[in-house]
Amino acid sequence: MKNDYKSGFVTLIGRPNVGKSTLMNHLIGQKIAITSNKPQTTRNRIQTVLTTEEGQIVFVDTPGIHKAKNKLGEYMVNVAKKTLNEVDVVLWLVEPTTFIGAGEQHIASQLKKVKTPVVLVINKIDSVKREEVFLAIAAYKDIYDFAEIVPVSARNGNNTDELIQVVMKYLPYGPQFYDEDTVTDQPERQIVAELIREKALHCLQDEIPHGIAVAIDSMKTNKKVMHIDATIICERDSHKGIIIGKQGNMLKKIGSTARFEIEKMLEMQVNLKLWVKVKKDWRDSDFLMKNFGYREEE
Repeated sequence: MKNDYKSGFVTLIGRPNVGKSTLMNHLIGQKIAITSNKPQTTRNRIQTVLTTEEGQIVFVDTPGIHKAKNKLGEYMVNVAKKTLNEVDVVLWLVEPTTFIGAGEQHIASQLKKVKTPVVLVINKIDSVKREEVFLAIAAYKDIYDFAEIVPVSARNGNNTDELIQVVMKYLPYGPQFYDEDTVTDQPERQIVAELIREKALHCLQDEIPHGIAVAIDSMKTNKKVMHIDATIICERDSHKGIIIGKQGNMLKKIGSTARFEIEKMLEMQVNLKLWVKVKKDWRDSDFLMKNFGYREEE
């Protein structure tokens, strides 16, 4: 192992929908964090790993920092705050605007409590003129003392190499945590569940935003085919009808789009069976939250 090899943990924070998962997927080059334009898509700390000649970056994706409304919300905020002190670099992703709203001010106030170097990443630079990016940089400089400021476009990968160089600068020297070919430490089941949930969010209209969870009932492989049984859990009977759709059409659509993505990820044929169940108020039940994989101690 080279003496000058670096390795460390980096977290991405930012308001919902600012492009955290898109950036993560771009940096890693594979689809791991699910992307959707609905808030609260990322619920658990997803660890993804980027290994280069110079070092290894382990990305810990925190659920967004926001003011909590229910048990699921509280859990997400606690995980996010805890992560900030445990990593080597914090990447704070924002949009290229001079308007710094209450959400951003709240994040800045949380960051002032941590000692970790913070790199401001101004995303979506492909959507504005260059002058606007400079104005945004100037506005943000006033609210926090950043280690660095890097403008990028997560969507087309613009300047993401530069971002990786900046991150490396702040990582400690040390050996690799994971093998070269590790991309994520999340168990397959969890990624499959997230993919199904992502497809459900894409297919369904706004009336069922994040009141759904996905439980994998079984995953078994026989030679060439992976058989997966999964249940989509929703909070109301009326939601169940919408998820199933007329003559089961919506559920079929969710199933076939999810199956396509799962096959790409597992690199094998998949037979996916989906069910829908109603569990009222699962987001406020500790027992059900643990059941769906949201555990505080991790």
